[in-house]
Amino acid sequence: MLSRQEFIQDRARVFDKVYGALSGLAIGDSFGDASRKQENRVNYAVTTDFNKGASWSTDDTEFALLTAKTLIRCHGKLTTEECLRSWMEDVVTQDEYKRGGASEIEAANNLRKGIKPPLSGKFNTFHMSDGSSMRIGPVGIVCAGDPEKAREFARIESEISHFRDGIWGAQAVAAAVAVAMVDGTMDEILDAAMQSIPEESWLYYNLSQAYALLDGRGGHLLDAWMDLHDLLWTSSWATTAEAIPSAFVCLKAVHGDFRTGVTVAGNFGRDADTIGAVAGVILGAKYGASGIPAAWIEKTRFPTGTCLTFTKGIDIRAYAEQLTDILMEG
Repeated sequence: MLSRQEFIQDRARVFDKVYGALSGLAIGDSFGDASRKQENRVNYAVTTDFNKGASWSTDDTEFALLTAKTLIRCHGKLTTEECLRSWMEDVVTQDEYKRGGASEIEAANNLRKGIKPPLSGKFNTFHMSDGSSMRIGPVGIVCAGDPEKAREFARIESEISHFRDGIWGAQAVAAAVAVAMVDGTMDEILDAAMQSIPEESWLYYNLSQAYALLDGRGGHLLDAWMDLHDLLWTSSWATTAEAIPSAFVCLKAVHGDFRTGVTVAGNFGRDADTIGAVAGVILGAKYGASGIPAAWIEKTRFPTGTCLTFTKGIDIRAYAEQLTDILMEG
């Protein structure tokens, strides 16, 4: 694993990783969303590629771009005030959110009432959702090589809409991305994630149980597939304690290349867009854009603004260039 200073010596390498992570998130989001659609299941059973008509983004990608926009504006010096400014400008001003996550909608409603973070996240019925984890990837990107800073920035960013497990899940993903960016092994990546989660939490319990089940089946995901779903099932499939262990157990089992890893995670079912997005941002950070099918990058390069209207037509590559500039500043 490289140090941060070693990593930022080669701008081309840094950009490849940044673009890979951002694109990987968007790809995993769209891939997972496609795989769980009944039409795709009827036609293909298992989704292995984007079909001819598929090109979209969900709240996962679009809220991640909100996080990226905030980081770009503040040059990587994230504060609660900067996060609040972005939400007031680009979330609260919308009247409705097509396909928006319940945790984000309730946070926006709290902000309208004058309830600010951390209370806007704490006083939120859906504060344990995976909505914070799906959008936190850009924090891990700008904190490349510094998982502790990634955890702190993830707390700042996620507490606007989440509390406890909802924050810890975001910290786990951000720390994992920060280590993946600097060529950490998968063991190092997963260890950084686990270190972010309090042992008394539901998330820690479920993740530990999922790893133990997988290890008990010799690390073979197909042998554990159905039992993992039974183990992790919650009444709301967007719960952090279900979706984030689902993503990490897929990564633990299958991580040799981007395409295979995202295909497996995206087909895991349940909250598949978030599971795919989390796997995608970590694998994208690990293997870079050069390790992702070019057609997939182009297919998801320009979000559709399905949830957050300001994101429609944003060039993910341009955002990656700006995040690279922040990293190169040291």
